Amino acid sequence: MSEETIPRSAPPRGPAARVGLPGGAGRAWLVTRHHEVRMVTGDPRFSREAVVGRQVALLAPHAVPARGTVGLLDPPGHTRLRRSVAAAFTARGVERVRHRARELLDELVGAMLRQGPPADLTAAVLGPFPIAVGCELMGVPAADRHAMHTWTQLALSRAPGAGAGARARHEMAACFSDLIGLRRDGTGEDATSLLGAAVGRGEVTPEEAVGLAVLLQTGGEAVTDSGRQLLHVLLTRPDLAERLRSEPKTRPRAVDELLRWIPHRAAAGPPRIALEDVRIGGARIRAGDAVHVSYPAANRDPDVFPDPDTIDFSRSPNPHLAFGSGPHRCPGARLARLEAELLVGVLLDRVPGLRPAVPLEDVTFGAGAPAPGPQALPVT
Repeated sequence: MSEETIPRSAPPRGPAARVGLPGGAGRAWLVTRHHEVRMVTGDPRFSREAVVGRQVALLAPHAVPARGTVGLLDPPGHTRLRRSVAAAFTARGVERVRHRARELLDELVGAMLRQGPPADLTAAVLGPFPIAVGCELMGVPAADRHAMHTWTQLALSRAPGAGAGARARHEMAACFSDLIGLRRDGTGEDATSLLGAAVGRGEVTPEEAVGLAVLLQTGGEAVTDSGRQLLHVLLTRPDLAERLRSEPKTRPRAVDELLRWIPHRAAAGPPRIALEDVRIGGARIRAGDAVHVSYPAANRDPDVFPDPDTIDFSRSPNPHLAFGSGPHRCPGARLARLEAELLVGVLLDRVPGLRPAVPLEDVTFGAGAPAPGPQALPVT
């Protein structure tokens, strides 16, 4: 978050601070401590649904909350929709795509090696891999995967202008509407087939199913963002990469620690509205106030993570919030962990000489992207 979003005269000293944000109207509360973030995200007194129709401070100038958006539903409606597709994201559902995910990654890394150095790791692997795996889990045909990637990038961009993002979401929704409509009587295990079957049983409406499919597909792009940052860390810290090469059993715990440490996704999540007066630390949140939480800040809370700015592969426990918290916690957390572990393992094992191809100061961290990671990772 830029320093302009926090008033210079009143720097945050507790778990909640008043801030200004680039979009919307007015000011909001930003909650940054681990305990309080978990409290806000799990407390029904803070509503996402209540945001709709209100003028509140927003992270992106054109990110206006729309009625019917699945991510802005509260339980029990939100719970009902997630239940319709939950089987695709269980341990069994994710394991169903593990073998194919490894094949896809091997193909991408093989193509990069055949092309020879230098290569842009983002374009060659980190971009296409999560989209391909997400499409496998969602049941999106291979022919539509490039379009899905393009639509997702446009929909998530924070660059000024709402038109391109809105059109991208509309086109993605039309694609999912067709797929769900074709699978109302299907028995497939992919997410789109599960949604089609739920529509056929009358458990969710077609509009709800399409909205959830769009949310799940765009959420999968987070692995591209976290992957760029995760690999950037390993490329710039060869000591960490070498440890993971020589101690493969540490990789799952190391991936969790890297997910905690990197600034995953946006600085502030979607707003919630306080339905009644609530005290957070010494701050009084009044009914009607907009409240944002910062998962990256919570993941550096020294009361929960000793020496939080240090990457510690032996950290245990590690209750990080990279995938969110509460009812809206990312349903694809298992899939994201699987993809991150595969990326680390395959790249370290198959490309032992992987290193940056340009000076570190020449790596560009792009503005307007869903997360503040490097836009390209030139490697040799």
